[in-house]
Amino acid sequence: MEITDYELFEVPPRWLFLRLETSDGTVGWGEPVVEGRAHTVRAAVEELLEGYLLGEDPLRIEDHWQTLYRGGFYRGGPVLMSAIAGIDQALWDIKGKHFGAPVYELLGGRARDRVRVYQWVGGDRPADVGEAAREKVEAGFTALKMNATPEMERVESPAKIREAEERLGEVREAVGDEVDVGVDFHGRVAKPMAKRLAKALEPYEPMFVEEPVLPEHNDALPEIAAHTTTPIATGERMYSRWDFKQVLESQAVDVIQPDLSHAGGITEVKKIASMAEAYDVALAPHCPLGPIALASCVQVDACTPNALIQEQSLDIHYNESSDVLDYLADPSVFEYDEGYVELPDGPGLGVEIDEEVVREVSGEVNWHNPVWRHDDGSVAEW
Repeated sequence: MEITDYELFEVPPRWLFLRLETSDGTVGWGEPVVEGRAHTVRAAVEELLEGYLLGEDPLRIEDHWQTLYRGGFYRGGPVLMSAIAGIDQALWDIKGKHFGAPVYELLGGRARDRVRVYQWVGGDRPADVGEAAREKVEAGFTALKMNATPEMERVESPAKIREAEERLGEVREAVGDEVDVGVDFHGRVAKPMAKRLAKALEPYEPMFVEEPVLPEHNDALPEIAAHTTTPIATGERMYSRWDFKQVLESQAVDVIQPDLSHAGGITEVKKIASMAEAYDVALAPHCPLGPIALASCVQVDACTPNALIQEQSLDIHYNESSDVLDYLADPSVFEYDEGYVELPDGPGLGVEIDEEVVREVSGEVNWHNPVWRHDDGSVAEW
């Protein structure tokens, strides 16, 4: 068996799907994308497949991963690692189908029977969070996540801190103490405000505060962690085990959030998760993406002892034109019951992509994240 062909599909709202085919007709799917940079990652995927993988045995996944990563003198970063990630997902999908088993069975077998998920509320500039939270809990979710703030200056007024407190307080009042609420700083809060904000939100007992500072400033995490007992989460903009090495050694992080479509795919995230386990750090994969990325996350969660909870993008504020279930032949694979998703028992990634729908809607995807500005006209972190 060898890899014979591939196709790439840019699909709404902002995703890139890879279809990989082998000489015996097996098809594997991956989701290699950087949100807002679909064209760029597409070129990287084409370069890697044409340069290294066409004509090769798809089952030698570890060797292919090492070749794609180490075959170039310049390594890492969001574009290359996302390209590798999507290819890696497709290879695991093929391998699972070849052996007639879910990927998690090939990675040691399941460590749990179902995976807990959380639901987003409130949008980019968080608003109406209390009512939205109440609706999601009534729908069966036991965990939520919201943005902490809109854009913030490097040093803000006490009023801005109070506004963030009031929003989280509104959610806590709406859902009570039985529901977990993660709070995402989204890297839009500078270190001085991150310290104040983490301390101010602590009485509402967030499940975690996420990306309190940009990954460029991970060296500030120990100082921020010293200002709160709330768990610190980060990792969506970190792309390999070497990027996670520093934050794990700092012992300032409690939850890591690698993205299965950015951090080298299933092969690499499983290694990152095992590293984290040695530091008593939980895994909660980042996934505001499509069904292939989510399926890959669930496969890793299934066989990872320190997996805590899974992000998923159903009804997320980015999905205005298409949603996760639209691309599945059988959407029931992602039915949520009491805040959990059952492990898929189908081979490979456990999802069947509706190829007809993919081809029908495929075209150029021109989604870009907004550029925000402060009152003085300077660029703000989104």
